[in-house]
Amino acid sequence: MTTPAGSGAGYGSVSWWGMSPALDLQAESPPVDPGSQAETEHEIPELDALLLGSVDGRHVLRTLSRAALWPLRRFNFYVLENNLEAVARHMLIFSLALEDPEKMGLQERCETFLELWGNALLRPSVAAFVRAQASRLAHLVPEPDRLEEQVPWLSLRPLKFRERDALEAVFRFWSGGDKGPEIFPMSRLWDSRLRHYLGSRYDARRGVADWDLRMKLHDRGAQVIHIQEFRRWRDTGVAFELRDSSAYSVPNRTLASGRLLSHRGERVAARGYWGDIATGPFVAFGIEADDQSLLRTSNGQPVKTASEITQHNVTELFREVAAWRGPRAIQGDLEEKTSPESDVPTLEPFTMYFLPLDSSQTLHHKTCYKGRFQLLYVSCGMVHLLSPELGACVAPGGNLVVELARYLVDLRPKELKTFSDRVGEIARAAGFAPHPGAIPSENFARFYKLGDSTRGGGDSGVESGPSTCEVLAPPPEAISPPQADPAPPLEPMNPPQADQAPPPEAKSPPQADQAPPQEPMNPPQADPAPPLEPMNPPQADPAPPPESMSPLQADPAPPPESMSPPKADPAPPPESMNPPQADPAPPPESMSPLQADPAPPPEAMSPP
Repeated sequence: MTTPAGSGAGYGSVSWWGMSPALDLQAESPPVDPGSQAETEHEIPELDALLLGSVDGRHVLRTLSRAALWPLRRFNFYVLENNLEAVARHMLIFSLALEDPEKMGLQERCETFLELWGNALLRPSVAAFVRAQASRLAHLVPEPDRLEEQVPWLSLRPLKFRERDALEAVFRFWSGGDKGPEIFPMSRLWDSRLRHYLGSRYDARRGVADWDLRMKLHDRGAQVIHIQEFRRWRDTGVAFELRDSSAYSVPNRTLASGRLLSHRGERVAARGYWGDIATGPFVAFGIEADDQSLLRTSNGQPVKTASEITQHNVTELFREVAAWRGPRAIQGDLEEKTSPESDVPTLEPFTMYFLPLDSSQTLHHKTCYKGRFQLLYVSCGMVHLLSPELGACVAPGGNLVVELARYLVDLRPKELKTFSDRVGEIARAAGFAPHPGAIPSENFARFYKLGDSTRGGGDSGVESGPSTCEVLAPPPEAISPPQADPAPPLEPMNPPQADQAPPPEAKSPPQADQAPPQEPMNPPQADPAPPLEPMNPPQADPAPPPESMSPLQADPAPPPESMSPPKADPAPPPESMNPPQADPAPPPESMSPLQADPAPPPEAMSPP
């Protein structure tokens, strides 16, 4: 794709931060039915959520910070990523967010989080923290029992042994600070990738940054991103400058990823930076706020920048998470001391399970995952993995939230509309229907799972908590769209009477003294569409420039993670009807939403 800014590969092939604001997953999941909920061992209802491509943990952090406003509930987050570096960043981020306040203060934790999460260069003190934490986790990963003892909220048992070994190697690379910055020359890699992205317009990169910000991001709702912070990030990769600019000198090794490239006819591994260089990490926490005073304007200009809003939001998240976990940890210690069984460990109120990288099409073969999840979240870069097989893991009446590509600056409005339509088609083919009670949003598309008794799996047949998964042969019904009547969703819950207003598209928790309405709404019958070909995620340029690969000169080769998954069974059910097509269907190779129409050369479409 060719755009006025360059080649259209700014999204990259690896995601390090989200392209949408953080969500409260409790507000997106079906409400707990007091009359039919199954009692667990601790008589606490559970929320099982499957997250595909959440990459930075923002949704989990937001959910934990808002948990005190909801009835007591235990969370089981199952995370599936397409690379182990993202899994390692999850572990590092949550180790920092859940650090003991006596060891690290709130402000220091917030600043450290922002730098290692969104900056290409770190201060020496932050780099030392990353090395220490990476060394600690590298010793814990090979020992699952010791890991769960010291980090009780984390479980790596679903991972394969070779994936654990590769994860340990990632932490070893992060902790190897004695080799110097020449091992991962981040500044040179960033500049090389930027040169390749902009092409002949590299000398006018300041004008290109102004055009992308004012004509695209501002028009799509991100007006709080200031031009100075956006230019600085585009030039150097430093998004959050919390100290003097000269203090940022150490490469952030957590942004490194490996790829297999072709060199002189052989496949070799190369390490570099192939992440986002077009949008930036400002969208996840920096364009929305519960405190609406942060979003006010003066003379038509926002009074706060995206960096300031991000710092405020992250600080509040960490404070609320610590306040929510604190009483439960104290209560657990008291129960442990007074209990006659002193060897009973205290359970964390949530657990994160990391699934194998290529397991999206095989989860439904295991009884512990089939029909288990009340909520499925899919990022815009992993929509191609949404299939009937993955839909079989969602309980009837469960919800699906798909991230849209609103803040991808390389996409034009027509392509954004095509992407949104394509998401709807894939969701219907996977057995979902548009949620009738959802508030229209340009950031997320919301669906619910059609009820189907032949699929099996509902809440009543699924055990809570971790269990041994039994591999079964996939039934014929698991690869076809559902045929039963849709389960009526519940009405949206009433918002709480709180001081701070939640984000517009998220439902707020109910009041403590008022039960949510249970009146069902009859949605229109959605005709199940035949399974479509899996959609490719936003693709980066197949190969970085020669100078961005160290030390080999590589030929263009697509990364393994960008390959499309195996196609689903194209045979539709006998009862399904093909909807009328408004336009002739394009050939399969043009079905990707990010394939733009041929555009004139960059020189002909310069920004004003």
